[in-house]
Amino acid sequence: MARARNPNRDIAKKMWLDSDKTMPLVEIASKLNCKPSQIRKWKSEDNWSDNSNSNVTNQKERYYSMKGNGNAKNNKGGAAPKGNQNARTHGLYSKYLPDDTIDIISMMDQQEPADLIWGQIQIQYAAIIRAQKIMWVENSEDETKVQTQAGFGDSGSDKYEYQFAWDKQANFLNAQSRAMSTLSGLIKQFIAIADEQDERKAKLNQIIASTDNIQARTALIKGAEKDTTLLNKLLDVAKGGNGDLE
Repeated sequence: MARARNPNRDIAKKMWLDSDKTMPLVEIASKLNCKPSQIRKWKSEDNWSDNSNSNVTNQKERYYSMKGNGNAKNNKGGAAPKGNQNARTHGLYSKYLPDDTIDIISMMDQQEPADLIWGQIQIQYAAIIRAQKIMWVENSEDETKVQTQAGFGDSGSDKYEYQFAWDKQANFLNAQSRAMSTLSGLIKQFIAIADEQDERKAKLNQIIASTDNIQARTALIKGAEKDTTLLNKLLDVAKGGNGDLE
């Protein structure tokens, strides 16, 4: 027996069309107690953007499908508070930005500044850790040969670019230094605006400890005494300082 069509499928499309195609999909999902991914799937499969009538049941069918449906119970249409500019803003976004981008912006509306900065800290920290494997230089003989041009015919010749170990290592260290500085700045911002009871402040100690390990490995690569300047600055910021140890 065929599976019955989910009545929310047509309700979701009607909500989107009634909003002049500006209502974020995450907002529709919230009102219907569905996952945003499900709404996006319906939007794609039913071609919401094509026309207002395709893949939508007639009015009589819609009436019976909605009858007894409690998913949108007590929902008065999701009107925004007086003075709220969400409709105007999202209407502007919908003209130029992809749906996925609009969904992300809508989710950001529900986050505090500290949450946004914490997300950036996690992304930056993950990028630093991931770079250790991608940009690792094995030894002084670790060279990379990259073809930059292919020759054609008898007179043509291929061209190659060589990346020597010291060049790759220097680029790695410079990139890592910039990434560490960015991470330090994000941590400083988070400490400044986060609530004193925010449990994420304790997690910063783990990030700082891992940063120390990365610096130790960098020192071994350079064959020099470990430079703990950045670590000390991070610790100072975590304790409420400004990171300026001079």
